[in-house]
Amino acid sequence: MLRTITVGLDGSLESRAAAEWAAREAELRDLPLKLVHVWEPVPEPMAQAPLLGAETQQHWTERSEMGVPPAEGWGRIPREAAEGISLRHPGVEVIREQIAGHPRDVLAEAAKSAELLVLGSRGFSGIGGFIVGSVGLAVVAHADRPVVLVRALEVAADEHEPDPAGIPSAATPFRPVVLALDVEHPDETLIEFAFDTAKRRATSLRAVHGWNPPPYYAYGTPANPALHEALALGDAEALAEVLRPWRHKYPDVEVVEESRYGSAAVHVVDASREASLVVVGRRIRRSPFGAHIGHVTHAVLHHSTAPVAVVPHG
Repeated sequence: MLRTITVGLDGSLESRAAAEWAAREAELRDLPLKLVHVWEPVPEPMAQAPLLGAETQQHWTERSEMGVPPAEGWGRIPREAAEGISLRHPGVEVIREQIAGHPRDVLAEAAKSAELLVLGSRGFSGIGGFIVGSVGLAVVAHADRPVVLVRALEVAADEHEPDPAGIPSAATPFRPVVLALDVEHPDETLIEFAFDTAKRRATSLRAVHGWNPPPYYAYGTPANPALHEALALGDAEALAEVLRPWRHKYPDVEVVEESRYGSAAVHVVDASREASLVVVGRRIRRSPFGAHIGHVTHAVLHHSTAPVAVVPHG
């Protein structure tokens, strides 16, 4: 089956930014772009509410049963988005799809046939990062394919280096791709996604790993600079060992290795300020307690200043 770059569209500022990002990614990957517009049938409590009136209630119910949006205007959002994208990105094939259901379920299902699923975030929170809604988090936690979150005000120039005059420009080289890497449990799916993304952008890969000494070193032990240096060297060597075969596989990708003491989430968020894309992983867990997002990924999702790709892996 031909995969697509799929984007969830609802007409909001954040979903329009996500659609533009998805169109640029479709160009980079030479894939079609699919705009998925989700509408929710009228909830049962509302359907039974007398305030709706008999005619309105019947209208919503009949159209919901037929899988038809409650108003013809619903088709305007994906149509206008598709027309605009076709004008700005004439080489991209655009597919429109309207689906009834809960956005979380519909989008997670749409991700199965997608190379990437792209979603919008509601811009910046009070401490400088994303505001990730419950639907976005649920889709990230359940999707089987990579999910990219794009903030509302994201534009192409944000992903590129400033021009010689310091002015943002989409004509300059891409900023680096940042990879959050766990050297104790490295995953090939995650690493290959990051290297491939950097290669397509003709930019460098910045691999960031945060480390802390084992508890038996950290507690009850006097400060020991020599021990700290030895631990730092060992972790840097572990990071280099994980990346060595990937350097050979992607010789055109410049790799910058950063093994840093302290919180991995803090270091990755800090690196996001100079990144075109941040790549983080999500370990797939099949448990009775449902899906989970790791604490590093969760923190990066909320505080990164660059788009974030969450790659599920075993």
